[in-house]
Amino acid sequence: MKKISMMAAAVAMTAMTMVSCDGGSNASLKDGVDSLAYNLGVAQAEGLKQYMTYQLGVDTAYMDEFIKGMQKGAVSESDPKKDAYMKGTEIGHQVQQMAKGLGQQVYGDDSTKTVNVKNIVAGLVDGLTHKAAMTSEEASKEFQRMMEPIQQAELEKQYGDNKAAGEKYLAENKKKDGVKVTASGLQYKVLVEGTGALPTDTTKVQVNYEGKLIDGTVFDSSYERNQPFTVDMARPSVIDGWVEVLKMMPAGSKWEVTIPQELAYGAKNMGQIKPFSTLIFTIEVLK
Repeated sequence: MKKISMMAAAVAMTAMTMVSCDGGSNASLKDGVDSLAYNLGVAQAEGLKQYMTYQLGVDTAYMDEFIKGMQKGAVSESDPKKDAYMKGTEIGHQVQQMAKGLGQQVYGDDSTKTVNVKNIVAGLVDGLTHKAAMTSEEASKEFQRMMEPIQQAELEKQYGDNKAAGEKYLAENKKKDGVKVTASGLQYKVLVEGTGALPTDTTKVQVNYEGKLIDGTVFDSSYERNQPFTVDMARPSVIDGWVEVLKMMPAGSKWEVTIPQELAYGAKNMGQIKPFSTLIFTIEVLK
């Protein structure tokens, strides 16, 4: 108790040394602690405005009404029942924003179509009252399963030209001299024939490589870093096209490998590598 009292006193003394502000909105600044409280409110105001606008969806045109409600809620005696209701109202406003966000994902720019917010609320109610047929984890997985084709269709709409360009490049590249095509659609051309051992599923393979987009843009290169890259074939943290081709390359090999988007990053946006990008690698197996 002594430590707590000393700490409280220290805070009070520190507060007394602060510059006192003349607070508006019926502020009563009689001492340093009053100023401390007032300054805390001012400091939090901008963050509250952002939260009010973007999280709760309150129109700033109704700021006066928001302030009235805040003032009433702050000075009213605690009522657990009323407090629970008010918190539920806050969440309800957030559910509205959730419905809008889902609508944008599902319908894109078509503003004539919306997600029925009542269905989200019904799911929340059934989940909270344990009436849902699925657990929260099961529902999350089912949601992701249902969203994948929707997101895929939206990405194909946005990056369809990129996908088409990759398919055209693959169709032309496979006709070139020395280019071979595997059953998966991966294409490769032997630049240097290696004579070393082939890697196994437990081998660690050290390589040098350069990765390019079909327009010639280099997006990664171990040569530039002057640092070979190691792939642990037991736990390969590389794209499927790499795993497939490395298993075919004896040590000492150097190949040019063209990897279809489905064996690369597919629909993922990897910065320079846009969704559905066909990738070209020069891969040299050192050991």
